[in-house]
Amino acid sequence: MEILDKALKEGRKTLSEYESKVILASYQIPVTREIMVETSDDVIPAAHEIGYPVVMKGCAPEITHKTEKGLIRTDIRDDREALDAFNDITAGMNGIQGAAALVQEMIRGKRELVIGLIRDPQFGPCVMFGLGGIFTEILKDVSFRLAPLEKRDAFEMMDEIKAHKILDAIRGMDAVDRELLSEMLINVGRIGMENDAIKEIDINPVIISGSRPIAVDALVVLEPAS
Repeated sequence: MEILDKALKEGRKTLSEYESKVILASYQIPVTREIMVETSDDVIPAAHEIGYPVVMKGCAPEITHKTEKGLIRTDIRDDREALDAFNDITAGMNGIQGAAALVQEMIRGKRELVIGLIRDPQFGPCVMFGLGGIFTEILKDVSFRLAPLEKRDAFEMMDEIKAHKILDAIRGMDAVDRELLSEMLINVGRIGMENDAIKEIDINPVIISGSRPIAVDALVVLEPAS
């Protein structure tokens, strides 16, 4: 895969959010519509193409904690807000090599999940599923399966988390599309099986928009060959 080969040749240990999502999308995993911009001249055309409101994020391979670094702006509603956000974010990334900004569609949803992959030295790639957003580290409500996964495995993972009812039709929200969610879990396992250089994948949050799970942020960690 070209993105992986390029990153490994550069000696990188992580992919940018944009690069990570390109890989996810190539495995039919739903991701946000987004455009990477490097100059202020590109900001407004990108925002118009995506359509307000938009989200803007700092984007570079070495940026892994955007929220803590103040590199995310949400609910941007017009050209002035977009330019101000771009200027603030780029100022916060001063000196970071390969830094750009992502103009991204704003996904609305009250439910957040996490999907991940870790490569165990003994057992190989393992797929993880659970509650996402700020609750991932706080509650640690997750389930694991060794890749490759079958549909049965994916459905069992969904039922194993304590908060599994969050996937049901509750409080006026649609039931989550479990078929699509199962395909996402299966395909994350495929990525791990087919790409030995990928050490970890962190897709957090996966926001449920209506019934549809969408990968809103993603990080791929690499393990260069020794």
